[in-house]
Amino acid sequence: MRPGSRRAERARQPDPRVGPRRRRGHPRGDQDACTLAPRAPARRRCLDAGDAPVRLMVIVHVVAPAEFGGLERVVQMLGRGLGGLGHDVHVLAVVVDGETADVFLAPLADGGVSTRTLAMPGRAYLRERAAVGEVLQELRPDVVHTHGYRPDVLDAGVARRLGFPVVTTVHGFTGGGWKNRLYEWWQSRAFRRFDAVVAVSRPLAERLERSGVSASRIHVVPNAWQPIVPALDRETARRALGLPPHSFVVGWVGRVSHEKGPDVLLDALVQLRDLPLLASVVGSGVMRVALRAQADHLGLNGRVRWHGAVPDAGRLLSAFDVCVLSSRTEGTPIVVFEAMAAGVPVVATCVGGIPDVVSAAEAALVPSEDPVALAAGIRAVYGDPAAARARALAARARLDRDFGVARWLDRYEAIYRLVSRHTSAPVPT
Repeated sequence: MRPGSRRAERARQPDPRVGPRRRRGHPRGDQDACTLAPRAPARRRCLDAGDAPVRLMVIVHVVAPAEFGGLERVVQMLGRGLGGLGHDVHVLAVVVDGETADVFLAPLADGGVSTRTLAMPGRAYLRERAAVGEVLQELRPDVVHTHGYRPDVLDAGVARRLGFPVVTTVHGFTGGGWKNRLYEWWQSRAFRRFDAVVAVSRPLAERLERSGVSASRIHVVPNAWQPIVPALDRETARRALGLPPHSFVVGWVGRVSHEKGPDVLLDALVQLRDLPLLASVVGSGVMRVALRAQADHLGLNGRVRWHGAVPDAGRLLSAFDVCVLSSRTEGTPIVVFEAMAAGVPVVATCVGGIPDVVSAAEAALVPSEDPVALAAGIRAVYGDPAAARARALAARARLDRDFGVARWLDRYEAIYRLVSRHTSAPVPT
């Protein structure tokens, strides 16, 4: 490219597809987004007197947030936590077809993390890859961490070709129709080319290994818990959801799709017609129309409140008398942690990483795709609230004891150092 040429002049212009950055220590005004620059000098952190200085890293997370869920909460905890340790953390949100990432990005920016958006039409794959590449060349990261199907398949390859180490976290698989299975086949092939693949549960790690990912690149790191948005008290949460103050409420929060088993919840509610209870379904997804039709067919619409997607739904779990997970498959669901933190009894299917988070002493665990067993678990909470409360208190104590973020952040930090060749030390377990 000749200096002074039109092509060179265009290369110096900021890319209008990339939203303004929100930088630590800077106001949120407009700034050039894609000016190429060398990597900033490495900073170092001293832990205690006598400790060797620790090299701080430039870390870029790439995520395509849609409906706010556990994946987005994990990125928030990673971004804020690693930024709090002194690392230079950036979160790039790919937003598609006019969607917004404001609810997702605001707590990150408020926590001092540099954030920016990349607005794209749904199938502008080449434009997205080019724009992501420009951002990465500007930031010169030590590691790029992608989350979710689109960043794993499209954007990680850009980072890899530019020579940046790539990490992904596998939060779970959707399953269901042929289109989802095709997407997951592409994603599974992409996983083989990552420098590190983090599985949030051991069953997920085993599935990854069966799909061809090298065992040496798989790290099992169950999710942790840290409140980002303050929870509401029971009365306020019920008002926010429009729920009666004195009803027994069965709460369900998640993506309304096959793997989450919302249809199993409805089948379980049929078994509980004799109880004066109300179900509250929070979430949206591909099954929402079919689910309402199922509820109508079963005569349940008068007993189910449909709330759709609710930002920061975890702060509302105090509205429930019991939180139900009817999943067919899971990773380590954040909603379980949210229920534990709220002191709400949990009835959950015994799949994925759920048994590693709560035991039978802390929740009612039932087989998947068994509406009779799920109904029995709900009935037990209704019939013996004192025992259910005791399990919920035990679950909250375990949350505080076993699932704090400090050790979790240490493990991610060690993985980043390993793939960026800043250390050969093993990842802590």
